Amino acid sequence: MSDDRSRFGTPREDLQNTQAAEALRKEAALSSDGWRRETERAKELGLEAAPSIGDRTISTFSRGELPHFAGINTFLKAPYVEDVQKAGDFDVAVFGIPLDAGTTYRAGTRFGPQGVRRISALYNTYNFDLGVDLREQITLADLGDVFVIPANIEKAFDQISRAVSHVFRSGAFPVMIGGDHSIGYPCVRGIAPHVNGNIGIIHIDRHVDTQEKDLDERMHTCPWFHATNIANAPPRSLVQFGIGGWQVPRDGVKVCRERGTTILTITDVMEMGIDKALDIALEVATDGTEAVYLSFDIDSVDAGFVPGTGWPEPGGFLPREALHIVRRIARETNLCAMELVEVSPPYDISDITSLLALRVVMDVLGNLVDTGKLPRRRPAWLNSDPSTEPWAL
Repeated sequence: MSDDRSRFGTPREDLQNTQAAEALRKEAALSSDGWRRETERAKELGLEAAPSIGDRTISTFSRGELPHFAGINTFLKAPYVEDVQKAGDFDVAVFGIPLDAGTTYRAGTRFGPQGVRRISALYNTYNFDLGVDLREQITLADLGDVFVIPANIEKAFDQISRAVSHVFRSGAFPVMIGGDHSIGYPCVRGIAPHVNGNIGIIHIDRHVDTQEKDLDERMHTCPWFHATNIANAPPRSLVQFGIGGWQVPRDGVKVCRERGTTILTITDVMEMGIDKALDIALEVATDGTEAVYLSFDIDSVDAGFVPGTGWPEPGGFLPREALHIVRRIARETNLCAMELVEVSPPYDISDITSLLALRVVMDVLGNLVDTGKLPRRRPAWLNSDPSTEPWAL
């Protein structure tokens, strides 16, 4: 590129308050220390590059983010931490819950964690819009997957609750990648004993998922019936956002009516406006609660954008709307953990469903960093006593 500055532009005064202008300013303030450490480690472990390679940050064996098409895919090429006793050494701990024993139509979500990890190689750790770089601003680990028991959903639930409890009480921010939506119950069950106070649940979905049983088991249509039976996860603090269509069983609707959960349909969101609807959702989930749990079902997005899911439903959110929703939740609540569910790679096309799922997780983390919520100090409401796990008795 020419160094002739007469050819350069100058910033327009009328664009100095745009997001783009702010992003340019914020990038200049970001450190590159994490990138330097990563490239030095890559050269140490993967050998110096051949003498003909001009870029001396490149190693012989791929041992980091680059090239995006190479390497072993952990989540975002983050360190794979085999010793889960070290989960608390990280600000964020991502792990998979590859359970699809709770599906009632087409299975395949057991491959959801693999699908999201695979496409995560496409991304780097910097987001232009937010001006954040996860590599530089937080520590993130991939803990691998929970050993679920596919032939026994209740034993799988016990494994999930134990795993979530361990990570949550370590102080790391847990990100759970499913798996079908039945995991919502054991995830909340693992968290609830470690929150001194009530938990609000924001459930983004097209389906209410509040049946007591389905096909005589606690399936992916049932998590919030059982989660809201937990003493400090009351149904009055459950928001169900985006519900509607032809896949909402009446048994679940009856439970919502009797327990007084807050439901907002896609039509509600359209008619009142997405931000007004979100104002209501955030108010309900945060009123009288210490922390908020986010459950994002990928089928809440219109089926044309997410073919890789078990219960696709036309008429859901646009991807841009979904990202706006999680942006506000991350920025405006005391978010304590999140799950991303119902990605079924066998039905996906060009990884587009896995990619949107990845983007949802990334945008939550990025907005938590941008608002100073990550890295976080140890929350006052966090109870790390492992004996407070009545479900394990």
